[in-house]
Order: sequence, then C-alpha cells, then structure tokens
Amino acid sequence: MSIPKEKILASCNAICKNTLMETLEISFVDVGEDYLVARMPVTSKVHQPDGVLHGGAMVALAESVGSAASHTFLDTDKFFIRGLEISANHVKSVKDGYVYGTARFLHKGRTTQLWNIHITDEDDNLISVVKLTTIALPKK
Repeated sequence: MSIPKEKILASCNAICKNTLMETLEISFVDVGEDYLVARMPVTSKVHQPDGVLHGGAMVALAESVGSAASHTFLDTDKFFIRGLEISANHVKSVKDGYVYGTARFLHKGRTTQLWNIHITDEDDNLISVVKLTTIALPKK
C-alpha cells in the first residue's frame, strides 16, 4: 500500500461522524493490501428483544465495511460507489463483546464489485457471512 495504514484508517473513521456508523459505534481497525476490517461493540443498543445481536446490525456493519473498502480500493476521484445488493447468512449468536467485519474482494470489475464479508467474534468464531455488490458510477 502506498498510503500509510494509519492514514487510511483515520480517513475511514473520520467519515463516520454523524452517520449510522457513529450511532452503532463502528470503527475501522485494520487494513491490508486486499482487506479492510471494522469492529462494532455488542451492547443492548444493537440487541434484538431476546438479548442477542440483531441481524440488521450485522448487515449494517457489513455494508459499512464493504462500502468503505470500495472507497479505499477504488478510484473515488472518478467514481461514485453505491451498493446494489446485500445478502447475509447468520450462523451464530453473540450477546456481548465486539464483532469484526472483514471485507475482501471476490470480484473487482471496472463497473461492479463483489465483496465477501465475514463477521467474527473476539475469538474469531464465524458469526455471519455477507455478500455485498457495489457499483462504480462515473462522476460527471
């Protein structure tokens, strides 16, 4: 990566102000050549009524990290990035701690991109598998 890791993470975290990401306390914690990681605390404000992490909160984490990864790894000076489709399979429940979303390209096309996002707990147990499709639209 030509841009320092700390600068990328600071930029990703700065754009979260006054957004859903700030409300859910999502923060970007790691980036590499082909991935971006965000984390979210699991507290009562992201629980469903029976006290476990709400699936919608996991999808919000996944879309947040996938969209930020698109902005990190694509040329956003020339393109707007928008989400087209998201699907999630939740495989395990979580009641507390943190969950981590790691976004990696499955397909990096000129127009469409397909992201694989694994959500894990603090012990690296798989919690959810999410696929996100984004599109790069030319700026006019």
